[in-house]
Amino acid sequence: MAPTQKKAKTDKVLLAAIDLAREAAISIAEPGTVGEHVGAVMLGERIVMHYFECTSPGYVGWHWAISVARAPRQKYATVCETNLLPTDAAVLAPDWVPYVERLAPGDIGAGDERPYVEEDPYLEAGFEATDEEDVDRVAFFELGLGRPRVLSAEGRDAAAQRWYDGDAGPRAEVAAQAKAHCSTCGFFLPMPGALRQVFGVCAGEWSPSDGKVVSLDHGCGAHSETEAPSTPPETVDAPVLDELALDFS
Repeated sequence: MAPTQKKAKTDKVLLAAIDLAREAAISIAEPGTVGEHVGAVMLGERIVMHYFECTSPGYVGWHWAISVARAPRQKYATVCETNLLPTDAAVLAPDWVPYVERLAPGDIGAGDERPYVEEDPYLEAGFEATDEEDVDRVAFFELGLGRPRVLSAEGRDAAAQRWYDGDAGPRAEVAAQAKAHCSTCGFFLPMPGALRQVFGVCAGEWSPSDGKVVSLDHGCGAHSETEAPSTPPETVDAPVLDELALDFS
């Protein structure tokens, strides 16, 4: 059985050294950020920690912690350490997250580069050439021959769901008001591969989706077969000059 640790004896000299501890805290703190004395704790034989409220807006719930001690038979306290420590109510910085995990879609701008992700569930190894012309021709366009990694089934499904639920899908406002779907539009270019069953690319110059991936059941007002009602041209009668009218003014 481990021996019971003896409780430190109360030291009146150290517990009373509040002003000394405050001066030490003020010496390291920003001006005006050392608040009220909030307590003192015996840390061991002839050593005490004094706590003062930190009033800095950036350190809500933190305390200035100043330890003081004295040698045996010494009648005055000496400052040992000065610290700024968090309490249970402290506002702490969030856990560190690696740069690659902090990036979100849309964060990459001109000149930026996304770090390499070795174990990306949305990618899988590419395919090597087989020297069979027909097989390799399909592989170039369908399987990504020549690239180290290609889209995995999980990555393809995630992209398809993201596109379908977004502005390229049937629930977009422009699609809800369209009179016809992209599947019947002459400007719709079907995608190759498995995504062909659901998506294509819009090639309509007047469409808000021009050059973007759209679902077959998407739509807009620039459909190739949609005809807007024509408005008859406005006509104005030519003025008539009355040569027989008399002006009595």
